[in-house]
Amino acid sequence: MSSINTRTPWLRWVAAKAFSEMFGLGLTFGVGVLILSSLGNQHSVLVILISFLVAVAIGTIEATLVGLAQWWAMPPWFPMITRGSWWLATLIGAWVAYVMSYLPSTLMSLGEQTSQAQAPVAEPEQWIVLLLAAGLGVAGGAALSFAQWLTMRNKVQGASIWIPANMLAWLVGMPLIFWGIDAAQKLGGMVWLILFMAGVLLLTGLVVSAIHGAFLVRLAKLQKSLAF
Repeated sequence: MSSINTRTPWLRWVAAKAFSEMFGLGLTFGVGVLILSSLGNQHSVLVILISFLVAVAIGTIEATLVGLAQWWAMPPWFPMITRGSWWLATLIGAWVAYVMSYLPSTLMSLGEQTSQAQAPVAEPEQWIVLLLAAGLGVAGGAALSFAQWLTMRNKVQGASIWIPANMLAWLVGMPLIFWGIDAAQKLGGMVWLILFMAGVLLLTGLVVSAIHGAFLVRLAKLQKSLAF
């Protein structure tokens, strides 16, 4: 595969992934804030459970936009993967990743409701938060890509690299999101906050897709070499 042909699938993948993450995560966060704010400041067990289910369910927005955008970028090099199978795999992986992300805080909130003493918890330093975010990125990347790998494994030679590729990508990408959320809270005005977070999500999409896109190019080159 020539250098031009090598860049083509990579650029196509990066563009599709970056913009779908910006709109997908942006809409997911926005819808989540609107729905959860309508529940008020109640902290009953029922409200906590509803918040958890809502947070996981709206992950469907990101999964659908990202899954369809990724599939659009794949057919020229992976025509054996159907749109429906890739979308479903992405959706299942996203749900699992969202459950993993929100379950710890949900359990902590439920524990506070059942505990008699509710001592204030000190907010950890930012470097600790970013380190935990990196760990969450590794776990989330594995969850996101596992179902996709199941779709690829019998159709794409060398598909086993897809899971570690996503783990590495989100190891870098997840701390960017957490940093962005923390920095956005210090901004004044809703317009600036939205523009800033859109930039952060676009940057995250670019970084993540650039990393696992390089692995995707390797797979595309391998498929072409086996075809001849």
